[in-house]
Amino acid sequence: MFDVIVIGGGPAGMGAALNLLRSGRSVLILEKEAFGGQMATSPRIENIPGIKSISGMEFSDQLFEQITDLGAEFELGEVAKIKKNDDGNFEVITSFDTYQSKAVVIATGCSHRAMGLPKEEKFVGKGISYCAVCDGAFYKGKEISIIGDANTALQYALLLSNYCTKVHMYCLFDRLFADKILIDRVLNNDKIDITYEVNLEEFIGVDHLEGLRFHSNKDDSELVVNTEGVFIAIGQIPHNEPFKDIVNLNEKGFIITDVNMSTREPGIFAIGDCREKTVRQVSTALGDASVAAVSVDRYLRTR
Repeated sequence: MFDVIVIGGGPAGMGAALNLLRSGRSVLILEKEAFGGQMATSPRIENIPGIKSISGMEFSDQLFEQITDLGAEFELGEVAKIKKNDDGNFEVITSFDTYQSKAVVIATGCSHRAMGLPKEEKFVGKGISYCAVCDGAFYKGKEISIIGDANTALQYALLLSNYCTKVHMYCLFDRLFADKILIDRVLNNDKIDITYEVNLEEFIGVDHLEGLRFHSNKDDSELVVNTEGVFIAIGQIPHNEPFKDIVNLNEKGFIITDVNMSTREPGIFAIGDCREKTVRQVSTALGDASVAAVSVDRYLRTR
């Protein structure tokens, strides 16, 4: 029996474990793949206060070492279900085993929806990015491309227009699917150029991204463009299906929490990218983790 089981070994999960361990709580972290989450694939992180620049893998390794030294326990396995027993404790059922705890923190994150094209995974961090807030500053003074036509894509375009010489947006349909205020701002920004009704078919390059090849849905022609980088903004995929019967999910599948990171089920908390929120960064994941740790500790003391 653990005080807390944390589901997910990204920055949110490890951050929560860190704070809970420092409060004297026993913590088990369950991770289905590799510790660090999306953060571990980032070649550079430069928006964490007090850290000028660090690779995502290095930051993940340091955080892992920190919580290991404090006594965190780890198991690999994909969580299939959370069950609350009559005594108020929880059973967390994985593909290999069942674990028990007095509280649960869900920190499963989410993944950026990928194009699913050859070379995409190879070029991540080498011209392909998914987060303009995280990586946009690396393209200061350059021309940049964006794939997408909804709110996130337009927000990225506006952000990148602050320091890129030109932002080229490529949209699958003949219009934008975003809030009117964002559409108006984009259409009135001279640094943003939009190409409609094109479908991305190829990432061009050998060791890094050099260009994009599109197919035009209007006239069946081919469009090839050179670019120094592209941001893919076609949505995010949460991984909350195993929890849908015990917490509330919004229409996009993200967990609904209050300001204390509490879910509808007392004793279950959700943090990081898996929960409903507006900003998804390493720093906000760590902020969620700190809030949740205090909330969990308070919950355990009042049981």
